[in-house]
Amino acid sequence: MGKQRKKTRISGKVDELPEEIRQQVDVMLVDTSNTYLSISLKLKDMGYEVSKSSIGRYALRTASATQRLLEAQAQTEQLVKVIQKNPDADYTEAGIRMMVNGLIDKIATAEEEFDTLPLDKAGRLLASLSRTKVYKDRVKQDMQKKADLAFSEMEDRIMKLIRQDPEAAAQLRTILQEAKDRMMQDD
Repeated sequence: MGKQRKKTRISGKVDELPEEIRQQVDVMLVDTSNTYLSISLKLKDMGYEVSKSSIGRYALRTASATQRLLEAQAQTEQLVKVIQKNPDADYTEAGIRMMVNGLIDKIATAEEEFDTLPLDKAGRLLASLSRTKVYKDRVKQDMQKKADLAFSEMEDRIMKLIRQDPEAAAQLRTILQEAKDRMMQDD
């Protein structure tokens, strides 16, 4: 038969402690003068048998989760700053990039987490991001077509007015082309 995979434990002895005791463990872990052994001994004095290894695994798990939350918060703050500075900017691209980056990080560091991340869910998320990108590109193409049509009509109307001056007509074409190019630039 096929090779059986070892299940990764998501919770441990510390997670089974009462909430107030677990909070005390969290406080003790923040104080770097406490060792895992000293925390284990303090818990034993309180009537809870928790090994120093269990404390260490809990500390790694919670530190990793805290780090991910801090990184997500920093990314969100950066996105908000960009939006505030450029309210007319297309921030969907930044959001998509953040999601793809998060997915790539998740996949790259998921050695133990693959058991808890259903691949179909990751696949659906990736497909959704791809559809969003395609939709965004279509909207941009549609806007380009509409801008081309509007500028062409405006150019025709203005050209009728200034046909008598070929130099002015050439300058106007240049100005219109520059305006169209600037309008479609990604910032």
